[in-house]
Amino acid sequence: MKKTLMVAALTGVFATAAHAQSSVTLYGLVDAGITYANNSGGHSLWKASSGTVNGSRWGLRGAEDLGGGLKAIFTLENGFNIMNGTASQSGRMFGRQAFVGLASDQFGAVTLGRQYDSVVDYLAPLSNTGTQYGGTIAAHPYDNDNLNNSVRLNNTIKYSSVNYAGFKFGGTYSFSNSSEFANNRAYSVGASYNWGGLNVAAGYLHMNNDVNNLQLGSANSGAQTGEYTFAAGRQSTFGGGVNYTFGPATAGFVYTQTQLGNAVRISPTQSGTAAGLGFNSGSARFQNFEGNVRYALTPALSLAGAYTYTRANFGGGVNPNYNTVALQSDYALSKRTDVYLQGDWQHVSSNQEHIGAYLNGVGSASTRQDQVAVTVGMRHRF
Repeated sequence: MKKTLMVAALTGVFATAAHAQSSVTLYGLVDAGITYANNSGGHSLWKASSGTVNGSRWGLRGAEDLGGGLKAIFTLENGFNIMNGTASQSGRMFGRQAFVGLASDQFGAVTLGRQYDSVVDYLAPLSNTGTQYGGTIAAHPYDNDNLNNSVRLNNTIKYSSVNYAGFKFGGTYSFSNSSEFANNRAYSVGASYNWGGLNVAAGYLHMNNDVNNLQLGSANSGAQTGEYTFAAGRQSTFGGGVNYTFGPATAGFVYTQTQLGNAVRISPTQSGTAAGLGFNSGSARFQNFEGNVRYALTPALSLAGAYTYTRANFGGGVNPNYNTVALQSDYALSKRTDVYLQGDWQHVSSNQEHIGAYLNGVGSASTRQDQVAVTVGMRHRF
């Protein structure tokens, strides 16, 4: 009897120890607000909005200590619309992220699944659209450089280094899962360096597709399925940026360029874009020049702003230029809950009247050269 009790007690101790070496965390963010736009498809618009700045999401993140500085890790993250409860990312259960892998304290992490590219990982945090200070609605026109995560990549193997005295780097490769190895694949690389208040980063992303056979179903096998910013056979995006923090202020500059090959149009599968807005040759290009600043007036109250000049070439002498301004004030009610007021304005100048201004996520493109949107919103993190 004594031996039985001793064995039971030791079993409980070892089970507790094993449990202590593993962890699973439930986390999330809910962003809800009311948005007014002066022109959406030719009419003014009032709407209850979800994810105007940061997409609403919930997720599970876990790790198991395997010993010797090695861990098994996973993340499953769902995106959803708080206003109607539907799943985002083409209805996927875990459309934002879904991966598993190994992480080493010495050598970095290798993960496999649906993941962000290196431009998003390294460069986006230096931009206004890639942070909580501008977010979705402040994206560069049509999110042409993917700094706002319009496209996530399936079938992806990713390497992320450890932090070497402020320097980090990584890369991804996303398989087509097809006998046509190079069709519907993607790859990216990126790096960042932080020293004191200085933060610099750069990234590169390349995607290939059969423009005549885009995989519009989310269950299809390719690297990019269900979500397209452009209907193009090839997209290459590269850029760099710098931020500097001094006291309560942070100022930054980001440059990106996106080159499209075998390009047909801005994809109608991306919600709210000007469906049918086409390119007049087999190539197109976007260049974005963004300056951004944020300032903490108090520990609870912050102000942020950004100006982006976008120079585009749609071919055939069509060269629209976009000026985009985003302004935000944010007040933290607690560590987890804040309220914000954000105003965004875009003006497009072009020799083609059919190209209207378009603020990401507002609704339809404007029928005029200008579009203004104002959002009052609330965010809660858990």
